[in-house]
Amino acid sequence: MTVHKVGYLIGSLAKESINRKLAKALVQLAPQSLKMAEIPFRDLPLYSYDYDADFPPPAKAFKKALAEVDAVLFVTPEYNRSIPGGLKNAIDWASRPYGTNSFTRKPSAVIGTSPGAIGTAVAQQSLRSVLSFCNSPQMNAPEAYIQFKPGLITEDGEVSDKTTEEFLRTYMEQFATFITRVYTAIPKETV
Repeated sequence: MTVHKVGYLIGSLAKESINRKLAKALVQLAPQSLKMAEIPFRDLPLYSYDYDADFPPPAKAFKKALAEVDAVLFVTPEYNRSIPGGLKNAIDWASRPYGTNSFTRKPSAVIGTSPGAIGTAVAQQSLRSVLSFCNSPQMNAPEAYIQFKPGLITEDGEVSDKTTEEFLRTYMEQFATFITRVYTAIPKETV
């Protein structure tokens, strides 16, 4: 069995974020073929091309962490019908300087939760647009717009609703399959 290291980015910087709870659940439900590791970005300054010649230490560490993973999972809330500013800033850092885009040919998937009925559908579409520009192969199905209700996911990442738990388990299994397909078509040596 091939094991793929997956870095996950949690779009919300809030410590009590419901998307952090969702990320914990996804880590627990991931198949053994996925080794999950959070890639934090809280300490990144606002991106400016003035940094391109010499990235500050948090940006170097962030780019290094992305280089060490085979795929990226984005777990994000929706802010003002788009992605949170901190997440967009992290993507900007990862894609710079020109010619060193950390997402090029790196498989990705997008998921999120919110209290609203449409989950994070609009934010996910916004993020998919950015990832397309970053040349990241994206898992387009299954889509996952999770409506969060109190008690759905515990602080420890346990999912209380069995239907949601099974859906999230299947989502992670499909992501594992997608990563394998991408690297079958585009071997890592060429990435």
